Amino acid sequence: MSQIKGLHDGHRDRVRERFMSEGLDKFRDHQALELLLFYAIPRKDTNETAHILLNRFGSLSGVFDAPIDALIEAGLSRNAAVLLKMMPEYCSRYYNDKYQQNSSDIINSENIGENILRYFIGTDEEQVLLMLLDPRGKRLFCDIISKGSISASEVNIRKILQLAVKYKAGGAVIAHNHPSGIALPSETDISVTVSLRDALKAIGVTLLDHVIVADMEYTCMSEIDGCERIFFFR
Repeated sequence: MSQIKGLHDGHRDRVRERFMSEGLDKFRDHQALELLLFYAIPRKDTNETAHILLNRFGSLSGVFDAPIDALIEAGLSRNAAVLLKMMPEYCSRYYNDKYQQNSSDIINSENIGENILRYFIGTDEEQVLLMLLDPRGKRLFCDIISKGSISASEVNIRKILQLAVKYKAGGAVIAHNHPSGIALPSETDISVTVSLRDALKAIGVTLLDHVIVADMEYTCMSEIDGCERIFFFR
């Protein structure tokens, strides 16, 4: 047993040293996943586990996006499954933290996508994002404000109004995602958008756009025939 443990330890040390000298660029997906699993599975061949997961879920992103219960069914402990599920959200937080300062503070129709998409990296549930702008289009606030369907509009609209007043906003952009759909608005999306526009107008704030995100693509409702009359993007 100690001899087998020694072999595993030697292999893990070599893989870690390779990462430290080369980074992940030259690692194949199963090798990168094997390395990550070292830190949740101490006494098992994680190379074999990585192959099983990739075969079952199709890709590295498929593994990270798989539900925790499905990962456990594939043979992982809950601890290991939680580690994998954390990865997309850590990546999203890293990206936002690192590049937020470099993104444009003045929002317009050309850069709205790059300012919004990163907030939806790695999510497999509906989320609602609010961006608030001053009268010149400078960003005052941008963050996920709720999780769950945007059709729960009473809660969302109340919170949006409170934030708009708090930040003394002149304009607002709303965004939400369709995790298993397409980046086009539903009838409910349109109805909620009109209600939100009217509520914001009552406090002197202009609803500039509603962005629909799906699979890291996005559609601005202000550019859809029949929807553009709702907005006043300047």
